[in-house]
Amino acid sequence: MKNMLDTRIYAALFFSLFFPIGEISGTTFPQAEDVKWHSFDFKTLLTWGPKPTNYSYTVEFSVVSKNRQRNPHCIRTMNTECDLTNLLTELKETYSAVVQSEALPGETSDQIEPPFTRSERFCPYKDTKIGKPDFKIVVSKDKRNITLYIQDPISAINKDGRFFNMRDIFTNDLKYRVSYGRAQSTGKRTEDTEGNTIQLDVDQGKSYCFNVRAYIPTRAHGNQFGDLSQTKCSPAGDVPFYKEYGIGAVVGIILLVLFLIAAAVALVVCYRRRSRTRNQGKDDCL
Repeated sequence: MKNMLDTRIYAALFFSLFFPIGEISGTTFPQAEDVKWHSFDFKTLLTWGPKPTNYSYTVEFSVVSKNRQRNPHCIRTMNTECDLTNLLTELKETYSAVVQSEALPGETSDQIEPPFTRSERFCPYKDTKIGKPDFKIVVSKDKRNITLYIQDPISAINKDGRFFNMRDIFTNDLKYRVSYGRAQSTGKRTEDTEGNTIQLDVDQGKSYCFNVRAYIPTRAHGNQFGDLSQTKCSPAGDVPFYKEYGIGAVVGIILLVLFLIAAAVALVVCYRRRSRTRNQGKDDCL
């Protein structure tokens, strides 16, 4: 009996060494797929798939060639995205990330190194997409020029309770490209401005429509422009009628007015004749 008990104890010790409690032996977790960066106005997410079932994901990231870090909210998570906005503090650095497939929280695995998938490299300063700017239109008193006052898009970067705008981050690298043309015309012109205001010469009193977008010429060619703003149009100014509609329209209106005056005079004359001859039994207008 004692020998049998000893055998059971040794067997239990053997299995406890090689197969700890809660360990998943011989399990291979699938690697993450389609690991991508998504960054808009410096709000930066790492996404991947598929949705896990009996395993979890852990995200590690770092400046290229430096030590990896972890987001506490993205350790052994069942989610398939990780918000790294507040951790990518060096905006001009280039980052890399890996998504590891691991056991569920509270469980272990006998895999020496968990399966992982590495992301492409990402630089917030060069790669984040920039949203639509807003702007205000001011028409000069003489209606001969229009000034646009452009408002910088706000970023997701927060410091001391204040969100930075794009001018705070890009400084002199940030420009704006303005596209404009006369209302109801397909012709377009473009002008660039290094600041947040631009004055444009226009045809006196005409209505013009405008679009604005951020322009960063120091970026790679396909990533230089931000999203196009909403279209805004200036009101038509008060200009002389003949300039707005042309001489032909003016002549036509004058002739129409003369015709109406002549018709009115004829009616008055006719009415008076009828009134004068009614008592005589005659109607000169019949």
